[in-house]
Amino acid sequence: MTDPEVLDPEALDPVVVGVDGSDASLAALDWAVDEATRHGRPLRIVHASSWERYEGRVPDVSTERPSGQVLAENIVAAAVERAGLRAPGLAVTADVVAEDTSSALLREGRQAALLVVGSRGLGGLAGLLLGSVGYVVAARATGPVVVVRGDRYALQARHRRILLGVGDRDVDAPAVRFALREAAARDAELDVVGAWRRPAHGTVGHPLPPRGPASAFEHRASELLDDALAEAARDFPRVRIRTSTVEGPADRVLTERSAAADLLVVGARRRDGLVGRELGRVAHRALHHAACPVAVVPPRQPEPLEGAP
Repeated sequence: MTDPEVLDPEALDPVVVGVDGSDASLAALDWAVDEATRHGRPLRIVHASSWERYEGRVPDVSTERPSGQVLAENIVAAAVERAGLRAPGLAVTADVVAEDTSSALLREGRQAALLVVGSRGLGGLAGLLLGSVGYVVAARATGPVVVVRGDRYALQARHRRILLGVGDRDVDAPAVRFALREAAARDAELDVVGAWRRPAHGTVGHPLPPRGPASAFEHRASELLDDALAEAARDFPRVRIRTSTVEGPADRVLTERSAAADLLVVGARRRDGLVGRELGRVAHRALHHAACPVAVVPPRQPEPLEGAP
């Protein structure tokens, strides 16, 4: 008997992974293969290439295929072969998409159970901790996104622990259920963390509680954890859950604890910024500094994105 929220083995929505031949995308591919196998889902491999925009419009009397087409097809063929060797029984489809990478992955993600990308691609600038594609996809996707990063222990799921950050808007949120599903599928412990901070001083309208700021705010954080898990945890009775409250900034607390986790799950806190849709501080720091793959899970009913592909 399986937990009701574990992905249906016969479900059609695939795990979608973007590849470009870089080391980071190969790590993402391996992670996506394992994830699709773990949940009984098919795998869809996508490579975005713009060669058709430039070479496809020019009449070609040569019998040779354009070099851009050959490169794109080789990248996809190598990815399919790698996936087949890693998981021989896995159903795999693959496509070369004549589109920019972010737009292609966002479109593919609409029909995906999960969208997986590497932390950096071939076009990444030296010194950047996270490629622009990973950030844009995590900030704008309508479904869960995993950015694959971290050390080999995390990538090989050796810690047997899923880390979930819970805030004041995460009561039975999609991020909570996503983390529970992952823990159930992996037979891993779910480490649920609530970070809290004491104010420096009270104000006229909001004086400090008589018990003292530390105990009051820690108690509030503990209540939030209980509320977040109350309904969802009942659907996963076999998942081992450990809760803890930690004083400090949530982004720093979760990043530090990610060193002992196989996956860090955070809810998407999105806002409109100068360059379009941006992530909140916790997800932003996790995507740049976490020591394990990071899952960014949007709210249950995503807001429409202006100009989104």
